[in-house]
Amino acid sequence: MPVKTGVVLLIVLLVAGTVASVAYGGGGDYSTTVLTLVRAFPANKTVELEILKARDRVRHARILQGFAGGVVDFTVSGTSDPYYGGLYFTKVKLGSPPREFNVQIDTGSDILWVTCSSCIDCPELSGFGIPLNFFDSTTSSTASLVSCSDSICSSNFKTADTSCSDQTDQCGYQFHYADDSGTSGHYVTDFLHFDTVVDPSTITNSSASITFGCSTYQSGGLTKSDKAMDGIFGFGQHDLSVVSQLSAQGITPKVFSHCLRGDGAGGGKLVLGEILAPTMVYSPLVPSQPHYNLDLQSIVVGEQLLAIDPTVFVTSDNQGTIVDTGTTLTYLVPQAFDPFVDAITAVVSELATPVLLNGGQCYLMASSTTEIFPKVSLNFAGSASMILKPENYLVPGDPIDGGIPQCIAFQKASNGITVLGDLVLKDKIFVYDLSRNRIGWTDYDCSADVNVSIKSNKNEYMNAAQWSAGILLGFISLEALLVHILVGSFWSFLLW
Repeated sequence: MPVKTGVVLLIVLLVAGTVASVAYGGGGDYSTTVLTLVRAFPANKTVELEILKARDRVRHARILQGFAGGVVDFTVSGTSDPYYGGLYFTKVKLGSPPREFNVQIDTGSDILWVTCSSCIDCPELSGFGIPLNFFDSTTSSTASLVSCSDSICSSNFKTADTSCSDQTDQCGYQFHYADDSGTSGHYVTDFLHFDTVVDPSTITNSSASITFGCSTYQSGGLTKSDKAMDGIFGFGQHDLSVVSQLSAQGITPKVFSHCLRGDGAGGGKLVLGEILAPTMVYSPLVPSQPHYNLDLQSIVVGEQLLAIDPTVFVTSDNQGTIVDTGTTLTYLVPQAFDPFVDAITAVVSELATPVLLNGGQCYLMASSTTEIFPKVSLNFAGSASMILKPENYLVPGDPIDGGIPQCIAFQKASNGITVLGDLVLKDKIFVYDLSRNRIGWTDYDCSADVNVSIKSNKNEYMNAAQWSAGILLGFISLEALLVHILVGSFWSFLLW
């Protein structure tokens, strides 16, 4: 008895349509969308299954080729140890042909900038033992200067003062950092080159046009060779950060993650994407802030809840708690710093001798162990606690009579801002989930491999290319479903 291929085709189309409808409308946000379906093949003719499968393979290849989204992985160098630079950095490739630049990882600022070839009195040697490179827009075939008429020049960025030169028609900038260093220069648009992980077995060479700063003048600590870099990679949440630019183009999700190694080797991981871990806790970002502000509510030393008025942590124009990889140490407001030091001293006083060195609180012990020091819990909104081991708030001091002291690395803030720097952030996965306005963290061995999500999220991806990529993960299971239905239906039809 012949197989009724017309009926088989009808079932294929019905099932495929149902699955596509669920994939597109099942999330809730798109359920009211009405799609007009057009037949690819005439209704009054039968089509062989192999023809349908061949057509699907071509379509899937087109979707894969056209999808630019994925996860971008950066190498990380540097260390949190203040005696060895106290900063983390990564490499970026800019221009055509691409040139490599070492840039500091900084979640406390927004803009990527590198040193221009025309920079005046800028460092030419680095204490990190890395070559310093200079960006020259005249040698890149894809570089273009941002003009005064560009919308960037009229944007109001709290961390950058844009200016315009009537003589050169170049959009300029000035940045000032909390350590009194600064840089000025002009904006350039050129290609950023990177590797994109599309799925667990596919890595593609990618590039995207971005706008970044070209520094022609530097001041303060940026001029010192011991910590000299090619520039700073700002990971802030404003429109000109690379995270924002790439996510706006649909190339990466609106989330990034880092895991900074705290051992002597340093390094770690930096991902434009979400690192997954089962023990993650999340705290909401304080909205409408220029930095990554969290709502710190209390501090516990050992088992003791410190008597700190929680209003000293409330975010305002000159107060709050900021997560900042560009800062090495951690800074507590005076109302929290003094109770913190007093509590640490009370816990260890029977086994360690408190000493003041260079104005800081240190402790001499009979042995070098730090096991006598208590764990510290920073408690944030959303019932999210950040547990600090002694190595997260202590650093070895200079040798004195009696041995090498352990010194509290927390500093008293000179203003109302509490800043969580690298010593606190190290040995933890941190996820900056900007699509959900939250930051997550968990303890982790940052020398180990990490799991990264490559699944599209409708809250992060809003155009057709990303939506197609989200479906891409289901292609194999969809084909298996159709084959299963067709095989079962085939034997049923033979009985007609």
